[in-house]
Amino acid sequence: MTFQSTWFLLIAVLWIGYFILEGFDFGVGILFPFVSKNEADRRAVLTTLGPVWDGNEVWLLVAGGATFAAFPEWYATLFSGFYLPLFLILVSLIVRGVAFEYRSKYGKAQWRQRWDVAIFISSLIPALLWGVAFANIVRGVPLEKAASGSIEYTGGFFNLLNPYALLGGVVTLTVFITHGAVFLSLKTAGSIRDRAQVIAKLSGLVAAVAAVSFLLWTNLSLPEIKPVVLSLSVAVALFWVAGMAMNFIRREGWAFIFSALTILTFVTTLFTALYPRVMPSSLGAQFDLTITNASSTEYTLKVMTFVAVIMTPIVLVYQGWTYWVFRKRVSASQISHPERGVLDQVSHSLHQ
Repeated sequence: MTFQSTWFLLIAVLWIGYFILEGFDFGVGILFPFVSKNEADRRAVLTTLGPVWDGNEVWLLVAGGATFAAFPEWYATLFSGFYLPLFLILVSLIVRGVAFEYRSKYGKAQWRQRWDVAIFISSLIPALLWGVAFANIVRGVPLEKAASGSIEYTGGFFNLLNPYALLGGVVTLTVFITHGAVFLSLKTAGSIRDRAQVIAKLSGLVAAVAAVSFLLWTNLSLPEIKPVVLSLSVAVALFWVAGMAMNFIRREGWAFIFSALTILTFVTTLFTALYPRVMPSSLGAQFDLTITNASSTEYTLKVMTFVAVIMTPIVLVYQGWTYWVFRKRVSASQISHPERGVLDQVSHSLHQ
């Protein structure tokens, strides 16, 4: 395997990790207003994400950095052509992080309601737009050679809002909602757990229809049928059915594992459909960006490989340890003084 193929594989692994971990993150944020009936519920739901949400976003940073270093032409074309949707995603992630940190600072209901709306919207936008972006990458976008000799995106924002890409957005949105509902049913107790399981059943059916339609469309739109892509598409469906069955019988741990396997296989299907291209051109195969014409030098990829071999296991062990430490369920009954903000508590202590 060449260094170009190795780094294409590693970038795929990074996106898999991001979508599995940040996927339930987005799902919980979207479901936040629907599974919470009072402030104690809301605090309990946010507590499930508190120790892990920022660590989950590291996968995106590393995926972006690895793309920039390993395939600079791909990075430049992607971030210039998809500037507006990626900018919206970036703003959403910033607002979302601020909302998580600030909503419980004060006990005023209006203060918290505004941040709750911010959490919902800033979780919904990336969950939808990531699917739109990746669907366009697989489908192909208008790319052609510029006067400088580099391959550049020549379309506009509305070129990205085609039916195939929008369906991809619906897939990621509904899959992340279901993934988040399964996570909540695994991590919470009481009424939150019950409501999350019901939502997972309903959203899981919608996600199944959307995903099957999208994968069928993907297989039919490829220049030639790839047996591996077809086999992976079938595996996606089987894992999803298994996950929904486990959720139905209230085996939340297995439901979450199968949900994660579904996302893993789904992202693998998209990258397999792409390979050896990294960004196809809808104007002709001669303008395709591939792992060869978009990559860095051999020496750069070699150095990156040595660094990745050393650092990746450390990151995986540390993040796995974090999830193990915070593995227990959270209940609304465990939240003391849910209406009191952090700064309210400080003020109360000072007055005493």
